[in-house]
Amino acid sequence: MTTKLERPIRREILIERTPWKLTISPDALSLVRKGRRKGIELRWKSIVSGDAALAAALYASTAGRTKRSAVGAKK
Repeated sequence: MTTKLERPIRREILIERTPWKLTISPDALSLVRKGRRKGIELRWKSIVSGDAALAAALYASTAGRTKRSAVGAKK
């Protein structure tokens, strides 16, 4: 038998020696660098519908272009 998620669960994790706060709530999954206010939030509905995967692919495809164009602009 599983337990219903009725209130947020918070845990600290280390990613490449940097502490992050992971919050699992009934509405979303949130990952924030410790000591910061803004981070990454994925709503459960987005994950289930596939929108989160689409957004991650779009971000990955545009992140490479942004870095290249910024380097080209400095020259």
